[in-house]
Amino acid sequence: TANDGFFDPTRKEKPKREAYKFACEYRIEAGYIQNDQRAHGDTLRYTFLHGARVGATFQFLLPYRFSLQTGLLYSISAGRSNQHWRSMTQETVQTEYLRHTVVEHDLTIPIRAYYTIPLWKKLNMFFYTGPQLQIGVAERDYLQNFMTDRASAWLQELGGHTTPYDRFAEKELWRANIQWGLGGGLEWDKHRLVAGYDFGLNNLVRTPIGNGQKMSEWGWHVTYSYKL
Repeated sequence: TANDGFFDPTRKEKPKREAYKFACEYRIEAGYIQNDQRAHGDTLRYTFLHGARVGATFQFLLPYRFSLQTGLLYSISAGRSNQHWRSMTQETVQTEYLRHTVVEHDLTIPIRAYYTIPLWKKLNMFFYTGPQLQIGVAERDYLQNFMTDRASAWLQELGGHTTPYDRFAEKELWRANIQWGLGGGLEWDKHRLVAGYDFGLNNLVRTPIGNGQKMSEWGWHVTYSYKL
């Protein structure tokens, strides 16, 4: 019979798989964002908004290097665009326009699935995907009117604005913006650099005043986060 106490130096022990242990990481995040308001139809315009984002996230660690992240992020962004209208007093030159200076405040709740790849020592690469809900807190249009009285009256009859207003309070746009995000980045110890792009999925126009009015908001960001 074999001796249980006998040691065989040629035998190789199978490496033990690390047991999964549930954990949650807490992070603070800050960085740059650019929102892209993609508009189609009368009285709306294509606008880029540049700004900043800050907030906190919670990341639940799952087996096989997967994890699930959520949290709450606040962002503020602003942009300017000129909206030209055909002059009612000059047939060939479009000299009348509205200048839109938009300031947007949002709260964002992401739900992202992460996959992490170890590279070297404490250096990791990661990728993520998942939806996020962007809730519009306020979107103020500090509108400047460079139109004639005749053109202004015509636009007002259509239901358009010619003076400053809040686009959510006036029920021009829905507050809920549903997006799908893709991104990735690098992580060293507690430090993480993230870049990503978010695709707008729903039409934000709540009260259309022209034919074929649609608008969705896409965006990209570069942020830094620190694990607490």
